[in-house]
Amino acid sequence: MTYSSLPPGQQQNRLRELATVFFRLGVVAFGGPAAHVAMMDDEVVKRRQWMSREQLLDLIGVTNLLPGPNSTELAIHIGYERASWRGLFVAGGSFILPAFALVWILAALYARYQAVPQVGWLLYGIKPVIIAVVLQALWKLGKKAAKDLPTTVVGLGAIALYFTGINEILLLLLSGLVVMLVKNWQNRNVGIGAILLPFSGSLAQVGGTAATAVSVGWAGVFLFFLKIGCVLYGSGYVLLAFLQRDLVEQQQWLTSQQLLDAIAIGQITPGPVFTTATFVGYLLAGNAGAIAGTIGIFLPAFLLVGLVNPWVPKIRQSPWASGFLDGVNAGSLGLMAGVTYTLAQAAIVDWMTAVLAILSAILVFRFKINSAWLVLAGGGIGFCLYLSGLV
Repeated sequence: MTYSSLPPGQQQNRLRELATVFFRLGVVAFGGPAAHVAMMDDEVVKRRQWMSREQLLDLIGVTNLLPGPNSTELAIHIGYERASWRGLFVAGGSFILPAFALVWILAALYARYQAVPQVGWLLYGIKPVIIAVVLQALWKLGKKAAKDLPTTVVGLGAIALYFTGINEILLLLLSGLVVMLVKNWQNRNVGIGAILLPFSGSLAQVGGTAATAVSVGWAGVFLFFLKIGCVLYGSGYVLLAFLQRDLVEQQQWLTSQQLLDAIAIGQITPGPVFTTATFVGYLLAGNAGAIAGTIGIFLPAFLLVGLVNPWVPKIRQSPWASGFLDGVNAGSLGLMAGVTYTLAQAAIVDWMTAVLAILSAILVFRFKINSAWLVLAGGGIGFCLYLSGLV
């Protein structure tokens, strides 16, 4: 049943369920977007069956063509699917809230003591576990994305191109074009609107490198991060490049050391890396700046998803746009596989982390253990090793 057709009591139950699920995911969502997608797949498709894996893949594909934080946008998409505009804000807000609160607290401590907490043991235990969780999602999503020869070839090609350093958005657009043309080469009645629709999100990238001259205050912080939220593609590390150029080199509002510390805070906290805006906003304008920076960088994601989501079923109805989306889905999984390899190199650094990764893979693939429990267990193991002096 659609959300609007449900009685008020069931509508409230859906919203509470969304809040509970995504708040919990926000607490344990270490490992970056690939890990976040894996956890959402496990929770939303496998355990709760809110949607099919094909539907989730379509949302992943569309999300990758929009500017902003991809995993947060996926959470927002899922919320919209379950409970319309209310669900959009509940799911997205619940996913962001744990990281926002934690980064805000760390920013206040940092401003007072000028030091970043030393919790390397946490990531030491969690990173190997995350690799197993992502591999399971890759396996499940890959079986749906590689649905025929064109998508399989494009997916494998995306993995290869990832390691050449090609721009992620260009890779996704090429993947979509190739599959679309191969699947529809016999059909000459091409609707221009059907072809261009999936590209609409990429147009927002134009002009994304211009600096914004604003005064340091909560309003200035909001406008600065609003601009970034509207035009920024890629991971949270691309955000850091923006901050280095605009805030350190041009505006000189931050020092290079403060930016490096912001990177460290992003590494040791769960949830979207874009909550770096919370940390920077606090340094620039105190508590009001932390709130303004967070709202500014995430607001475009909520609005874009709300506008684009209703078009996803319509995209599937057009053979051309559907072929394009199939290609984008395959390319997205290829990118995810490449990112997983990079993450594995950083996570598996000795025999202990190798054992953790192997055991986690067995628990995930064979015994279907919930990814949230695995992440918590990885953090606990890292803490025990820290107490024993081994980390």
